[in-house]
Amino acid sequence: MNESLQDSAPSVVGNLIERAIIDVGIPPCPLILDRFMSEAKKDEPDFNLLASIIGTDVGISAGLIKTANSPFFGMRQRVRSVNEALSVLGMKTASRAVAGIILRKAFPNVHNLERFWDASGRIAHLSGWLAQRLEIRGLRAEDTYTFGLFRDCGIPVLLGRFPLYEQVLIAANNDASRSFIDVENTALPTNHAMVGCILAQNWWLPEEICLAIRNHHNLLRLESDKLPILSRRLIATAQLAEHILQQQLGLSLTQEWTKLGAACLQVLALDNTQFEALCVEAASIVKSEQE
Repeated sequence: MNESLQDSAPSVVGNLIERAIIDVGIPPCPLILDRFMSEAKKDEPDFNLLASIIGTDVGISAGLIKTANSPFFGMRQRVRSVNEALSVLGMKTASRAVAGIILRKAFPNVHNLERFWDASGRIAHLSGWLAQRLEIRGLRAEDTYTFGLFRDCGIPVLLGRFPLYEQVLIAANNDASRSFIDVENTALPTNHAMVGCILAQNWWLPEEICLAIRNHHNLLRLESDKLPILSRRLIATAQLAEHILQQQLGLSLTQEWTKLGAACLQVLALDNTQFEALCVEAASIVKSEQE
């Protein structure tokens, strides 16, 4: 874990607990993603080689093309090949799209995750829309989309490792006073934010996104300039997206907006009037995705 990420972890986490966290069963970076990212990070990546790497998996190929053709990216002509998708999306966006597609395939032994992936996808899409709508300097739609997908990626890891974790989740979602991760830490040797951060690091995600994953339930960090402003904005945008979705669809209700909402609005520089107007506008976006 790099230095700045170490600073964000509790000081009591020593080598023994670090090993315990890793032993939880975090999926290693898949070979196909590792090969793709190694080439994509070169000064002059070979698009044909990247396309051939992706082309070895039909599901990833189809997912990347589908991503490039989604209304989120606003392309005028439909993409029909992996090469075109790479060209249209660009390296950074394509790399994160590939990671997001692979993430869903990384937990074959964890059952009943469809609702979880559906919620993550909805939060990711609405977060991207919010980033475009808010036009906050430095907050890019592709970053908010990626964070939305990976924010809770530690949850399926823990579901696969701890038989009683589903009950821990229910308790954490319903606790109106304690931090979500405090509830987890009481029952487990770790929490989904820490696990998700390690997974994101291992899967080549940018540091600001990894830090946001690590701290997305941490009110003190959200309110502090010790956490990079981009990480704080990612957390606030995704939390706002989740709140809007919960209000509109009544799905996956939690207590997080009660605990973090005021800080999120401050980070995004939204007053109550702007917030309410944004919720009304976002409702039409949520409704259009339902149709």
